[in-house]
Amino acid sequence: MFVLSGYEYFLVFLLISCLVPVAALTASKLLRPVSRGPARRTTYESGMEPIGGAWIQFNIRYYMFALVFVIFDVETVFLYPWAVAFNQLGLLAFVEALIFIAILVVGLVYAWRKGALEWS
Repeated sequence: MFVLSGYEYFLVFLLISCLVPVAALTASKLLRPVSRGPARRTTYESGMEPIGGAWIQFNIRYYMFALVFVIFDVETVFLYPWAVAFNQLGLLAFVEALIFIAILVVGLVYAWRKGALEWS
C-alpha cells in the first residue's frame, strides 16, 4: 500500500518535527501575557535602565571574530562523521581528512596574519 516501504518511521519523524515548532509557537501565543504599556518597548539590559540608543554601530572586529569562530566551529563538526566511520573508510579517507585539516590550518594562519583574531 505504501509506495516507499521502509520509510514509515522517517515520515512519522518528519511529521512530528514539523508539528513540534508549530505547537510551541501556538502555545506561546496563547499563554503569553498581553501588555501594551511603554515599558514593553524599552530595552532590557540586566535590570538596569538603558543608557543611549539601541541602534549603535559596533566595531567590525567583533563580527570578524565571530565569523572566524563560526567558520572553524562548523568545519570541525564535519570531522565527527569521519571519526565515527574511521575504521571502515581506509587510508584514502585519512589522507582526505589530513588535507581538510591542512586547509583549516592555512585559513587560521591567514586570519591570524590579517589580525582578525586581535581584540584591540
